[in-house]
Order: sequence, then structure tokens, then C-alpha cells
Amino acid sequence: MDTSDSKISFDDKGVCDHCNGFFDNIQSIWRTDAQARKDFQETIDQIKDEGVGKDFDCIMGISGGVDSSYLAHLAKEDFGLRPLVFHVDAGWNSQEAVNNIEKLVDHLELDLYTEVIDWEEMKDLQLAFFKAGVPHLDTPQDHAFFATMYNFAAKYGIKHILTGANYSTECVKNPLEWHYHASDLRQIKDIHSQFGTRPLNNFPLANVLRYKVYYRYIKGVRVVKPLNHVPYIKQDAVMLLMDKYGWQNYPQKHFESRFTKFYEAYWQPVRFGIDKRRVQFSSLILSGQMNRVQAMEEIAKPPYDEATIERDFEYVATKLGITSDELHGYMDAPLKSYRDYKSQIGTFTLGTKVMQAVGLEKRVIR
Repeated sequence: MDTSDSKISFDDKGVCDHCNGFFDNIQSIWRTDAQARKDFQETIDQIKDEGVGKDFDCIMGISGGVDSSYLAHLAKEDFGLRPLVFHVDAGWNSQEAVNNIEKLVDHLELDLYTEVIDWEEMKDLQLAFFKAGVPHLDTPQDHAFFATMYNFAAKYGIKHILTGANYSTECVKNPLEWHYHASDLRQIKDIHSQFGTRPLNNFPLANVLRYKVYYRYIKGVRVVKPLNHVPYIKQDAVMLLMDKYGWQNYPQKHFESRFTKFYEAYWQPVRFGIDKRRVQFSSLILSGQMNRVQAMEEIAKPPYDEATIERDFEYVATKLGITSDELHGYMDAPLKSYRDYKSQIGTFTLGTKVMQAVGLEKRVIR
């Protein structure tokens, strides 16, 4: 991490607050030994008990990426759970992601439920975010993924959602100016009201209070993060998935989506000077899976493939129904941030402080 995170701070030894946050708040409580696995077994047993007599005992989202793919393997093979595999198709799946999901579901004999987002509404909302000039272009996709799954769980009385979120590869969190809260419905509606061209009649929407309060405490929907309770070494997981299922790896985290690949590898670095590999590599360094020399060597390389970026640029423009010149125009427009639009940042800030105070959030968030 460096000063492209404008609020980063360093102690007198040159160690940043992200790292100190890990040492002080995560390292001491994050356990993946045999005892941790034994303790987590109580949660697994509860999920199984509540699923007796039902077609499945939990749901889990899958994108085709390494975290969710490895979670599917663990859920069936190690934990003996019967998850409904839940996929949200927002229109940007890479062929590798489609193949990976199919191979896992078929091999593990799991049921797959796919929710297809209204493409015309998705496209309109994504174009609105381009026109808004903000760095967090993936908000429409992220909101659709989580809102759809939470809404489904609440509607059908499903009490447990398994997620691939984890400390091993995500113990350093993206600064808000890099990746703003995708569950801020007020901001989504404000940007869409200014730059959208059609109503969002079918697009899945859910307010943060619905996520954090109504679904959790009224509907009893609980999020479970199994990868925090078992040894999870990313490269080992990749090798297992490739050897056992014929799974295909990606050049970078989140590249299972062609849109996310474009925005993280090109839009953010070129337009805003934001390179999310800093967060990803910092997490791997802190969890002992990479060293700083390796990370700096990788960071020195362009985050995108210069030989294929024009092809990707053309693909994104065509998919969105605009010209390449128009897409280039958005690249050159004035820089904006989440602060330039209405938001629920006060609610999020308060909620973060409460979660940190009770120990539910350990990472540095600002």
C-alpha cells in the first residue's frame, strides 16, 4: 500500500496502518488450527440440523473465482453440507467462469440456481456510473450479486449464506475512495436519477439497513465465512481445483468478470491511479503467501495486457451499446468520487464503528 490511498498513515518504523491493523486486530484472533476447525464444527452441525427435511441446508454464491470455487469444494467434500449454489448472471461472465462453475457443480453433484439480471437495466445503470465519473464502476454488479442472494434467502426462509470472504486473501480492505459501499442504495438511486435513462423496475435493490438489520435480526439470515476457519492458501487451492476439477485460473483476482477485469485493470489505474493489486498483494504478504520483493516486482508491471486492451475496450463499448470514442470520452471526463453524490456514508460510518467495537469488523476501514 502507498499514498494512492490518500488517508494512509505510517508509524515511526514506516509500517502503515493497514498492516498495524492486521497485527493488532486480526493476527491474534485468526485461528485455522485443528481446534478452530473443531469449534467451527458446531456451526456446521447447526446448519445441517436446520436443513433436515429440506432440499438444501444453505446457499452459497459462486462467481467461478478461486474463493467461491474452493468454498464449494469445502462445503461438499469437507463439511458434508448440501448447499444450493447461487449464481447471479449480470451479463459479464468470462467463458472461463462459465466453464469453472459448470465443472464444479457437475463434479460435486450440486444444484445450481442462476438469477439473470435484466440486461437493459443493468446496462443503463452501469452507463450511469460511467457518466458519473466515479472510480467504483462495479457497484451495479456488486449490488445485484448481494441483493439478489439476500432477497432470495429471506423470501424462502434460508437461514445460512456461505460466502468466500476471508482474511487469508482479503485482510487488507480497499479504501472507500477506491471501492465505495455497493450497498449504499441512496447513492445508486442518486447517480441513476441524474444519468440513467430508464426505470429500474426489475433490478434487485436492497438498502443497507435491510441487509444488516431486517434480514439478520428479523428474518434470521446469517452469513458464514468458512474460509476463515480452515487453512486457506490461495495457490494450494488453485492447484487443487485445477487437478481435481479441471478448473481454469485467472491472471488476477476478480477477473472472472470481463467488466471487473476492464475496470480494475484499466479504468481505475489509468484514470485514477488506483491499482487494486496493492490491496491484494498486501493481504497475501500479511498472510505469509507472498513477499514484498515479489509484490513490488509485480506492481512494476502494467495491470493490463497492452496487447489486448484495445480489444477489451472495444468489447466493453459494444456490450454497453456505445462507441469506443464515447467510452474514451468517459475516461477523459472530470474525476469524481462517492463524495460528489448523495450517500448514506454517515450510516455506514456509524455501523462500522459499532461493528469494530463489538469485534465483528477487524480490518481498517475509512
